Amino acid sequence: MDKDINIKVKVWRQNGPKEKGRFETYALKNISQGSSFLEMLDILNEQLINEGKIPVAFDHDCREGICGMCSLYINGHPHGPDGEITTCQLHMRSFNDGDTITIEPWRSAGFPIIKDLVVDRTAFEKIMQAGGYVSVNTGGIPDANAIPIPRDKAELAMDAAACIGCGACVAACKNGSAMLFVAAKVSQLALLPQGKPEAARRAKSMVAKMDELGFGNCTNTGACEVECPKNISISNIARLNREFLKAKFKD
Repeated sequence: MDKDINIKVKVWRQNGPKEKGRFETYALKNISQGSSFLEMLDILNEQLINEGKIPVAFDHDCREGICGMCSLYINGHPHGPDGEITTCQLHMRSFNDGDTITIEPWRSAGFPIIKDLVVDRTAFEKIMQAGGYVSVNTGGIPDANAIPIPRDKAELAMDAAACIGCGACVAACKNGSAMLFVAAKVSQLALLPQGKPEAARRAKSMVAKMDELGFGNCTNTGACEVECPKNISISNIARLNREFLKAKFKD
């Protein structure tokens, strides 16, 4: 049965990209363990507004675990201590009375801080614009069974397509690498016949854009897979490497 708890939250506050940041600690009383983590932040902001203080800026949208905007680093884990969920799916029953919860933004050169807990994740959009799409003329819409696709390939493609681009993989990686994200987006197209015509250009362009935007290199520690809310496998990184090498050999 859920109960009310008293907690402290240690929140990263930063007025702007070029401002110096700092942690500020706030006390919250009678927080229901049945409330979500983002609802707790809403309560915090109401408290700050009532005290005449500036509320904490944080990203959120769908609150259903499918948009990836609720990107918070909580007690040393992207999206918090529970596995395979986003921050908006995290509930306060994961914490105990008297806990101090440390909340930070994603830490990566590729994700500069905008304000407080909000980071600029448009780098992922730029990577997608570099090649994460199919632009060939496919003609009219074919029947679902007109293009035979092996079931195992289709399921692997769908597993890769589950990536929501939240950036937890980058936040978890000691190098700030975006390899799991890029690998998932390359894999979902590389596994399907519709993605074959542009496969070589896609792999080279997306990897080049990732490097250009300041993301680090992958050293296969596996932290990205562990912290991914959608359980994207690092086997996709191996597939990305194969696609990239094939493209280079063609050159």
